Amino acid sequence: MLASALLLGLYARGGNGYLLGFVALVPWLLALDARAGLGRALLGGLALAIAFAAAGFAWFGAAIGEFSGLGSAGGMLVLLLAAPLLQPQLLAFAIVRELAGRRHGPLVRAFAAAGAWVGCEWLLPKLLGDTLGHGLYPSLPLRQLADLGGAAGLSVLLLLANEGIAAAIRSRAGGRPGCWRPLALVAALVLAWLGYGGWRAATVAAHAATGDPLRVAMVQTNIVDYERLRRERGAYAVVREVLDTHFAMSRAAVAQADADALLWSETVYPTTFGHPRSADGAALDAEIRDFIASVRTPLVFGSYDLDDAGEYNAAAFLAPDGRLLGMYRKSNPFPLTEYVPAWLDGPGFRRWLPWTGRWQRGDGARVFPLRLADGREVPVLPLICLDDVDPLLAIDGARLGAQAIVGMSNDSWFSAHAQGAELHLAVAAFRSIETRLPQFRVTANGISAAIDPAGTRVATTAIGQPALLTVALPVQPAPRTLVVAWGNWVGAAALAGLLLLAVLDLWVWWRDRRGTPVARAAAAAPALRQLRVVLLPPALRGVLGLLQVIGVGTLAWIGWRMLGRDGLQVNSLAQITLFGSGVVLPALAAGCVRRWWTATVQVDAGALVLVRRRQRVAVPVSGIVAIAPWTLPIPMPGITLRTGPATALSLGFAAGDPAPLAALLRQAGAPAIAGTHASARALADAHARAAAPRWRIDHRMFKFALFPLLLALPAFRLHQHIAYGGTFGEYHSFGLQAWLLALLIWWASWALGMALYALVLRVLVESGSLATLLLQPPQAAASRVLLQGIARGLYFIGAPAWLLWRLLAG
Repeated sequence: MLASALLLGLYARGGNGYLLGFVALVPWLLALDARAGLGRALLGGLALAIAFAAAGFAWFGAAIGEFSGLGSAGGMLVLLLAAPLLQPQLLAFAIVRELAGRRHGPLVRAFAAAGAWVGCEWLLPKLLGDTLGHGLYPSLPLRQLADLGGAAGLSVLLLLANEGIAAAIRSRAGGRPGCWRPLALVAALVLAWLGYGGWRAATVAAHAATGDPLRVAMVQTNIVDYERLRRERGAYAVVREVLDTHFAMSRAAVAQADADALLWSETVYPTTFGHPRSADGAALDAEIRDFIASVRTPLVFGSYDLDDAGEYNAAAFLAPDGRLLGMYRKSNPFPLTEYVPAWLDGPGFRRWLPWTGRWQRGDGARVFPLRLADGREVPVLPLICLDDVDPLLAIDGARLGAQAIVGMSNDSWFSAHAQGAELHLAVAAFRSIETRLPQFRVTANGISAAIDPAGTRVATTAIGQPALLTVALPVQPAPRTLVVAWGNWVGAAALAGLLLLAVLDLWVWWRDRRGTPVARAAAAAPALRQLRVVLLPPALRGVLGLLQVIGVGTLAWIGWRMLGRDGLQVNSLAQITLFGSGVVLPALAAGCVRRWWTATVQVDAGALVLVRRRQRVAVPVSGIVAIAPWTLPIPMPGITLRTGPATALSLGFAAGDPAPLAALLRQAGAPAIAGTHASARALADAHARAAAPRWRIDHRMFKFALFPLLLALPAFRLHQHIAYGGTFGEYHSFGLQAWLLALLIWWASWALGMALYALVLRVLVESGSLATLLLQPPQAAASRVLLQGIARGLYFIGAPAWLLWRLLAG
C-alpha cells in the first residue's frame, strides 16, 4: 500500500512520471490478492485513500490550512480525515474487486473493479474533477484517446494495464505457465493506444491548420487577495488600481501585439457590472465601456451579475464599441467558499464559517459571440474556475456550436502550491481534447495558457508574476468527437455494466438454487446422436467468409466516416444505400447459402451419416484419419474431417459445439483431435459460443429489423409533428407515397444506427472473450455468457432508455 501511494504521488507530479501510471497500483493489487475478504478489501481501500491523499495531495492540505487559518498541520489533518470522501473510488474499487473475484475470473474482476472506480467518480465528482487518467496529460499520443471516453476512459485503460501486470507477477510467483499472456495483452493495448493517439494528433493538427487565427491577449496582473487590499486601502482604491493595471496592459496588447480580443481573469471587477450600486460604480462601468470603445477590441472579463434570486460569479462580454452583449453566470461555484448548499446553510453554519459566500448557480453552458473589430464573429464558450473541471459544460458548449473556449480563473490559493495550479490546468486542458476546441485560459496569478485542440500548451505564464500573454490559435467548427456525441458516458456505462453484472449473478444464483446448473447440460452433451451442421467445402467457406468480411467492413467504413466527417448521425441516402448494398445484401446472401447447405449429421453403425434435403451420404468412421477444428471461427466454428491423404470434409456448426461430434467419432473408432494449444483454444471458443444462450430477441429479423422499427416510430412521429404539424401531416400534404417513403427512410436510418451499435458491442464481446480465452480458458464459456448478457441489455434496454432520455430532454 505504501509503495503504491509513493508511486501515485510521483505519478501525480507529472513530467516523465506519467509512465508510473501503468504500474503504480500493482503493489496494492498484489496486497489485496494476498489478503482476501471483504473487510480486508475495505481496509485496503481506506488505507490507500489516506496514504494517497498524503503522498499526492499534501499541497491541498497546506492550502486548506492557509485558507481556513488552521495552519499546515491542521489543514493536513483535515485532508487525511476527509480522504475517504475525497478518494471514494479506491474503496469502491477494492470492494467490487473482492466481490467480483468470488464468482468470476481475473478478467471480469478487472473490468468490474475498473467500472466501480470510474462509476464512483461519475456518481460522486471530485472537487477538482481529477481522475487517474489526468496523469497521462504529459504524453501527447496517450491523452488523445480522451476524445473517445474522456479522462475516465484513460483511467479504465490504466487500471486494466495495472491488473494485467499484477496478473503476470502472480502467475510467475505461483509457478504457473502463461505469465506472458497478460503482458502480451497489456503490450497490445498500449501499442493500439499509441497508434490511435499518434494518428489522431496528426489529423487534429491538420484540421486546426485550416482555421482562421484568433489572437487573444490574456492579462495576468497578479493582483490577488482583494480582501486584504480592501482593508488596507479601501474598496475604491483597490478597484482603481486593478482597472488601471488592466487598462495599461490591454492597451499594450492591442498596440504592440495586434490582439483581436482581450481576456481578463475571474472576478477581476469585484462588483456587479451593469447593476451599479453607487455613483462611483456607475462611473467605473462607463470607464470600462469607454476604454473598450477607444481600443476597438472586444473584452471578456470576470465580474458579478445580479437578479432577484441573488448574485452570481459572472463573465461579461463587451463588443468593440463597448456595448454589453451578455453575461455568463458561473455554473459550478466553489463549495463552502462561494456558495453553501441550502440543506447545510443556516445561521449556525455561518457562525462557524463566516467567510463563505452566497453566490447562486448559473443555468449551464452558454455560447456567446465574440465580435471582432474586423467584422468576424467567433462563437466562444466561457468557463469560470471550476466550470472547466466539468466535462458536461464543455460538451454542451461544443454541441451549441462553440469554436473556442475562453477560461477565467482566480487560482490565488495555488500561489504557493504550483502542483495545484498544474493539476487545475491539466484538467482544463482535457476539455480541449474532448471537444477539439482551442482554449484561451487566463488566471489572476498564473498559470495562464493557450491550449490547442490536441491539448498542447502552446504558451504559458509563470505563477505568481504579472504577465501579458498574447497568442493566436486557429478557430473553426470542430470535428465532432465521440465524447461530444455521447457525453460523459464512460462512468454511466460502467455503472450500468455493474448493475447488469449484479443482475446476471443473481439470476445464475437463482437458477442454481432451482437445480438446473450448466454442468447438467454439459454432461448431457456427449449423449447427443444427431446434430445440425452446415456443409462447407473450402471454396464455399471462403465465399461465406468473404461475405462476412464485406458486411463488417462496410459497416465499419460507414462508422469511420461518421466519426471523421459525416457526423454521428445517419443523414444521407448515400449512407443508407451503402448499408443496403454492402451490409444487408451480403447478409441475406450468406443466410441463403447457409440455409441451402444445412444438413443433419449422426453416427450410425460405424459410419458418419449426413442427410441434406433428399441426399444421404455415409462416410465410414474407420476411414477418417484426422480431425482438426478450425482455428478461426469464420464464418462459424467448425471442424475438418480428413478421410485420406488428399480428401477432406469440412463441417461448420451454425449453432452448436463440434466437441460432442468429435467425442462420438472417437467412441466409434476415429482418431482424437490433436492436443495442440491451437486446437484446445478453438474447441474452448466453440464450446463458449454454443454455451451462450440465444434468446428469441436475438433473431436477426427482430434485432435488426423489427426492433429498429419500434425505435424509429416515436422519432418519426416527433418529426412529423415538428415538420408537418401532426402524425399524418406529410400524408395530408403530399400523399401516402411520400409518407411511407419518409417512414422507410427513418426505419432504414435506425436500422443502420442500431447495426453500428451492435457492431461496437460485438467488438467488445469478442475482445473480452478472446482475452478470457487466452488468459483463463476454463472461464471462456462463463465470460462469453456474461458479456453477451451485458451487450444484450445495453442493446435492448440501453437504446430505448437513451431515446426516452433524448425525447424527455427536448
